[in-house]
Amino acid sequence: MHHQNNRVDILCIATNDFSNSMNELKEHLNFNLSFLEKNKIDNNYDNFDAVLIHEDVLKDKNISKSISKINITKMLIAKSKHSSGLTYDEKINLPVDINELNRKVIELNTKKKFFFNSSIQIKNYILDKNEKKLKKNDLSIVVTEKEIQLIELLFNSKKHLRKKIILQEVWKYASDADTHTVETHIYRLRKKIIDKFQDGNFIINTKNGYSI
Repeated sequence: MHHQNNRVDILCIATNDFSNSMNELKEHLNFNLSFLEKNKIDNNYDNFDAVLIHEDVLKDKNISKSISKINITKMLIAKSKHSSGLTYDEKINLPVDINELNRKVIELNTKKKFFFNSSIQIKNYILDKNEKKLKKNDLSIVVTEKEIQLIELLFNSKKHLRKKIILQEVWKYASDADTHTVETHIYRLRKKIIDKFQDGNFIINTKNGYSI
């Protein structure tokens, strides 16, 4: 996309009061800010680098559902104790500090190119291969290189994978590995995910094999 003076383009979805406040501060922002009426949300915002979301608009379940389908970087503006079902990439605490907002927007955009190369969105999670972490909002777990390979393999597969296929793809038939090795690694990974995220359905195990 073409940026005006190479500035970042941000879309703001917020209450009228917050939008008016931000509009008054526009001259102090280091990025281009556009506003969207909350009842006109769709999920095609490829012309923007990120969307800035005020927590109050998420009180409406229909609006929250529409916002969750937006497929660009999401920045949530909320009180420190806020917890919504929304998966976001960055959080900015209320009341907003303009210097912090400027810094986070620019940082986020600077990381963006690298982010897409090193990170994958899987369901409501981000797999960060550089940091070796599986993240969901403010929570994360550390994952090993083998666990990263496992997650990527299962996520990219169009069908359930049996243990022998996983063994071949991830361990390359290492002499000290067998199908029990696969079971053990998946068990440990599932346990970490359940302990941290209370999600027992990240990796699915059926009679046809494993899948994400």
